[in-house]
Amino acid sequence: MPIAIKNDKADLSSEKQTEELALKFLNKLKPGNKVFLYGEMGVGKTTFARYLINGFQKKNKLILTEVTSPTFNILSEYSINNLTIKHYDLYRLKNEREVDSLGLFEEEPDTIILVEWPEIIKRDLKNLVKLYFSYEKDYQKRFVQIKGLDL
Repeated sequence: MPIAIKNDKADLSSEKQTEELALKFLNKLKPGNKVFLYGEMGVGKTTFARYLINGFQKKNKLILTEVTSPTFNILSEYSINNLTIKHYDLYRLKNEREVDSLGLFEEEPDTIILVEWPEIIKRDLKNLVKLYFSYEKDYQKRFVQIKGLDL
């Protein structure tokens, strides 16, 4: 698998490639990072989040939990020793005022924040990493472009 480097695309056409990238990614993330996951429905945002969260759990010798898209409850939290991962899905929100009520913009030094459907957020944030998931024309190939983090 080609290694994704800032502003380059990585092939995520298989789940194995998605898992490998997530495992490389978790070694670069630090508490305080915010990760925005952009892309169409079904392109692999939640799959990537699942491998990333489960990777942190494996690394810390914890029981793996089921990671699903928090579309209906908006937020799922995962405690991994002294680290908290907050996984948001903003798909159902209508405006940035609704986002403000979630506490998403508070600085939390022991937290990594993952946000699916972040397009509604218009602020500049510190420690932000953006992942742009996309399909090729035949929907069989998937790619991700990473901005804000070197792998």
